Amino acid sequence: MNRTVSERQNTEEPRRPHPRAKGEPRFPDGPRADPAGSHFERRIRSFQPRRSRVTHGQADALQRLWPKWGLDIDGRRKIDLTDLFGNDKPVVLEIGFGMGEATAQMAAEDPATNILAVDVHTPGQGNLLNLADRHGLSNIRVANGDAIILLREMLQPDSLSGLRVYFPDPWPKKRHHKRRLIQPDFLTLAASRLKPGALLHCATDWEPYAEVMLEVLTAHPDFENSRPGDDFAPRPDFRPLTRFESQGLDKGHVVHDLLFHRVPRTPHDAPPSTP
Repeated sequence: MNRTVSERQNTEEPRRPHPRAKGEPRFPDGPRADPAGSHFERRIRSFQPRRSRVTHGQADALQRLWPKWGLDIDGRRKIDLTDLFGNDKPVVLEIGFGMGEATAQMAAEDPATNILAVDVHTPGQGNLLNLADRHGLSNIRVANGDAIILLREMLQPDSLSGLRVYFPDPWPKKRHHKRRLIQPDFLTLAASRLKPGALLHCATDWEPYAEVMLEVLTAHPDFENSRPGDDFAPRPDFRPLTRFESQGLDKGHVVHDLLFHRVPRTPHDAPPSTP
């Protein structure tokens, strides 16, 4: 029996997904697009949200696991890290984790440490959740939004045992240097949330930024270089060599690691200033 064109199209062409209405969230049970909204001051940010395709696996992880392991940075409450992770293990904050492979590897190799990983890249958030689920990594929590608001509004003083900032955006153009994360005000804020002796670990493959990092950290009274002679450090074993880093090394890029400890606080320490 002959079918009409309309009938053939109905049986042979896949039905397109129903488009989202304006204002409808992309992932109803997942991270919000702008969790802090307009509740905080407008300022120059060190990050820029990236729009890229979310795979089926990443989308599935965001829908299933965000209510369990995700955190929107809305700045409206203080976080009890013991409640967040369900234990009192030390917590390290990682700012900017890309697609999360290195974060997942560090969590697997050090199950005695909890990792609170912050980023604004939705595919990366989904990928890290997927990796954590696949490998049974219960010591990872994924935070969505501005790390400054997280540090200033939502974390308690002396609550972190470490801070990792790996390959932050170097903002290479001179007019954009004010967007760089590692600045004196940020370090003062970070120091207020780090326990005495906690490790601040930075890494970058942009040499001019590395030099600025070293200068700013060396001059800051709350941090002390772990390296003799106030120099860069070799990559420690606990920081994995990522695929992208390997590609950069093959191209002749030089990666610098900086390992600084939070010095003990004095009674005269001032409260953190607003970055």
